[in-house]
Amino acid sequence: MTQEYLILKGARENNLKNISLAIPKRQLTVFTGVSGSGKSSIVFDTIATESQRQMNETHSTFVRNFLPKYQEPDIDSIEHLSTSVVIDQKRIGGNSRSTLGTITDINGLIRLLFSRVGQPHIGNANYFSFNQQLGMCPECDGIGRKITVDISKMVDRERSLNEGAILFPIFANNSWYLQVYLQSGFFDNDKKLKDYSEAEWQQLLNGNGVKVKVDNHNINFEGLLVKFDRMYLKKEGEVSERTQKQIAQFTHETCCELCLGQRVSQAALSSKIKGYNIADFLSMELPILLERLVEIDQPDVHPLIKSLRERLQNLIDIGLDYLNLARETSTLSGGESQRVKMVRHLNSSLTDLLYIFDEPSIGLHPRDVARMNQLLIKLRDKGNTVLVIEHDPDVIKIADHVIEVGPHAGVHGGEIMFEGSFAELLTSTTLTGRFLQQKLPFKTAPRQAKGQLTAPPASIHNLKNVSVSIPEGVLTVVTGVAGSGKSSLIYHSFLKEHPAAVVIDQAATHTSSRSTPVTYMGILDELRKQFGKENGVSPSLFSFNSKGACEECKGLGYQSQDLAFMDSIRIKCATCHGKRFKESVLRYHLNGQTISDILEMTVEQAVDFFQATKIHKKVRALQEVGLGYITLGQPLNTLSGGEAQRLKLASELHKKSSLYIMDEPSTGLHLSDIAHILEIINKLVDKGSTVVVIEHHVDIIRQADWAIDIGPDGGSRGGQIVFAGTPKEMSQAPESITGRYL
Repeated sequence: MTQEYLILKGARENNLKNISLAIPKRQLTVFTGVSGSGKSSIVFDTIATESQRQMNETHSTFVRNFLPKYQEPDIDSIEHLSTSVVIDQKRIGGNSRSTLGTITDINGLIRLLFSRVGQPHIGNANYFSFNQQLGMCPECDGIGRKITVDISKMVDRERSLNEGAILFPIFANNSWYLQVYLQSGFFDNDKKLKDYSEAEWQQLLNGNGVKVKVDNHNINFEGLLVKFDRMYLKKEGEVSERTQKQIAQFTHETCCELCLGQRVSQAALSSKIKGYNIADFLSMELPILLERLVEIDQPDVHPLIKSLRERLQNLIDIGLDYLNLARETSTLSGGESQRVKMVRHLNSSLTDLLYIFDEPSIGLHPRDVARMNQLLIKLRDKGNTVLVIEHDPDVIKIADHVIEVGPHAGVHGGEIMFEGSFAELLTSTTLTGRFLQQKLPFKTAPRQAKGQLTAPPASIHNLKNVSVSIPEGVLTVVTGVAGSGKSSLIYHSFLKEHPAAVVIDQAATHTSSRSTPVTYMGILDELRKQFGKENGVSPSLFSFNSKGACEECKGLGYQSQDLAFMDSIRIKCATCHGKRFKESVLRYHLNGQTISDILEMTVEQAVDFFQATKIHKKVRALQEVGLGYITLGQPLNTLSGGEAQRLKLASELHKKSSLYIMDEPSTGLHLSDIAHILEIINKLVDKGSTVVVIEHHVDIIRQADWAIDIGPDGGSRGGQIVFAGTPKEMSQAPESITGRYL
């Protein structure tokens, strides 16, 4: 059969320099290159976007109004494009009703199984669902836990209403809500709450259904708990992050007393298969659940059991064997979320699709990368085209075709440096080709500890009464397979004992088109002050989120034009020409540059421009973490995951801390950047700090002074310290799975 190609001509999206490509169809192609080189611009912003856009155009104009809008990418042409399925690192998220079982549709099959063979028989599958009225626990509405108000934090019983006894800010501070209590006539407003009769106390907390006159308006009186419950705990829809934080200070979460956290009704809990109820099934680790299903030998449910076993086996094969189906999706990491999304497509019979993956090896131990590779190959062998953005040599190795983008990042990237097989890449002189031939050795002279930082024994999650001791003044790496207990040990046990530590984790930066590196780093405030002082005007003029913003585009630099059923398009603002500020603001200069000129500078240019100023240290920190190519005014929602994490690192670098905790700093980094990130970490240690790194990357592990391996495996088979010593010693320890890969 003649090889077909997906052909791109003249791609110019973001930093791409008018590139053309022929990508073999029905093969596995890996895109590699440094972070920010343009890989995502090709795969996501050009190929995936155009595929989704054209797919949407097949629907009627009415349907298109309800679909996401995709702007046509900047490219001359794309030929032989297939329907794309994007499997990215965005966390699945969801609310407390979304679990691993619901998102994979496995719960539905298990509910069906219980409705068929559970004894006693109680009804159809809906009677076993915690998301259906028929099946949910009536006490907690199927959540398994209840949020209750902490009365001692809500009111101060030593005060009267006039003295400010109500502490919840929204109900206090002379608010309208406070006036309802003061003018209700039910209370002596000067009487301390501790002197209230039981009837007065109950009226204040739980009163309901009585009309009172407040400022000549008839108002329905609600007690504090009734009002709080209605406004916040039973509110439909989203609650702002600020309000959520306020609520959290006045509430605590308790396990539901009726279902004991099992979510479903007592009737559902009474129906059992082989002695287990549905909540038992959902809380079992996946391999154990698989064993229980094998034991069910009723012929009428064989097809159901077969389908369940296939889906569970896929989750196990991809390295999620330590999870259970009751795990809430909001607690899954980006890497776990991506693997769950991948599994959902494995049972699909559709072929000739275009599957797109964004660094699927993230969060995976070297042992589990091989499992994931098998799934990528399985998708390809079904007759699909698989495109993968990846840095891990073990994933690049299985590619039929490799494309390297570079040579460097940002304005220094956007070109195709290599196209060919993995074997040809190894003999090439490109950055990836050179670094695939190298590996960092074991540290020859590990630093000696100055003391020990300890944490008491912990049994949270899968930890088995484990106490940890971290050597002071050195670089310690914490390793272990996914689900072994690394995060539980460091975040829930060690960090609780050492709360002053600076944590640089995988949590997303709060990004929008209005947040930029200068706003995130706190540079803009100082920059505005300098502009204001230099020109004798208000600093607020120099913010595109405030007085200085172009009135036409409100400081965005572009205007969205809605074309009804067609894609809305962004057009550079005709008034400010994309500069975001009023023309009057751009008449002011600082060392010959306008505020817009400075925001368009790359970090590299800014390092020279801000010599001998307060800002220099912060832009220098951005350059130190390898972000010299981004512009100061670049919207943060355009940064890759690895770039966002390095931005966090830059913002924390110069804080004076004796203890740093980093969660997989190698995320999104090219092989050539690993040595650079180690250099930054080593500088922190050389200045006297203790650095603890949770990491899978073997080069970083080899360069540590001390290594702690958690395991031996994931889930219930983990939760113990398998090894503590130097990485060199760990490589020779037979009990350490990680040691075998060093």
